[in-house]
Amino acid sequence: MGLTSKAVLALAIGLAVVLFAATVCLWPRLARRSVSAVFGRVGLLLATQVMVFASVGLLANNSFQFYGSWADFLGRQQELGVVTDGATGASASQNIVRVGMERPDVPGESRTTAVGRIDKVVVAGRLSGIESSAYVYLPPEYFQSEYSRRTFPAVVVLTGYPGTAENLLKGLQYPRTALDRVRSGRAQPMILVMLRPTVAPPRDTECVNIKGGPQTETFFAEDLPDALSDAYRIGKRARNWGIIGNSTGGYCALKIGLHHPDRFSASAGLSAYYRAAEDPTTGDLFHGSRRARERADLLWSLDHLPQPDSSFLVTTSRRGEGNYWGTRHFMAKVRAPAQVSSIVLDSGGHNFNTWRREIPSVLEWMSSRLSED
Repeated sequence: MGLTSKAVLALAIGLAVVLFAATVCLWPRLARRSVSAVFGRVGLLLATQVMVFASVGLLANNSFQFYGSWADFLGRQQELGVVTDGATGASASQNIVRVGMERPDVPGESRTTAVGRIDKVVVAGRLSGIESSAYVYLPPEYFQSEYSRRTFPAVVVLTGYPGTAENLLKGLQYPRTALDRVRSGRAQPMILVMLRPTVAPPRDTECVNIKGGPQTETFFAEDLPDALSDAYRIGKRARNWGIIGNSTGGYCALKIGLHHPDRFSASAGLSAYYRAAEDPTTGDLFHGSRRARERADLLWSLDHLPQPDSSFLVTTSRRGEGNYWGTRHFMAKVRAPAQVSSIVLDSGGHNFNTWRREIPSVLEWMSSRLSED
């Protein structure tokens, strides 16, 4: 049974209830002052508390998808297989390997031509030297004969730190939401490339190129779109590519879009911040370089670098988010030819529930700004 399965959660809750009931029933018999009675009381209390905490932890994980599997929870690296099959999805490419496939979570449907497909791939960065796993959602139109010669726009979707890519599938439901938007006529079919910004775990690189360290910005801005365009029917121009992220992923999305308008024409930051974090999880990102630190400050970049011919979308809430004033400042600094849009909720915290309220509109906005090649 998987870590996020309902059966595991139900089992944990059931055991917690049984142990609580056993404690209440057996407590009078264990009230004696013998050694065995003392150990019995301690054992029942400890077991009950462990199962209560386990139930709460599993419930929180199912809601926020901190960990997607037991291996992820235990910190184990999963061995990657090698599959080279490009007939109906990824084409042969030295920079991308498909290691698995799954069906989008759409009740009552199973046909690829009706719901699409999710490929799990490993991307090898030609310039950065970074390898990272990702999920690629291919919309149903990708497999329909009338679209067989069409290229599709693509959107890179990033989690926060230290989130997992599974968060984007299960917690935030990007593929299912994208399918709903297309079915309702509110968005065009788009390929989604879903992964986490933590490509050098456990370090949070803030999507910057670190001197003598991971070249994360190069991976996202150059390697990733090149590899995906070679493997799937995706255009190579900026108008074919967008990038979305939440929290740390939101900062990364805006940063990559701002600094690489030749690769991404639209970028959206959900609950983003606007200056690279510097803390124990990041280590020394800039090695004393004032220029590198300033460039990683998006507000500084808007003031001192040429404004790109790109579109930006930022989200916040008046109550519950800490980025409200930073978002206002970012919007105030965007000037032509750049364009900026926003989603401002009356209230909403820094969590999955807030982002799920924003994602449908974000995908519609992104769809309106991208085009096929």
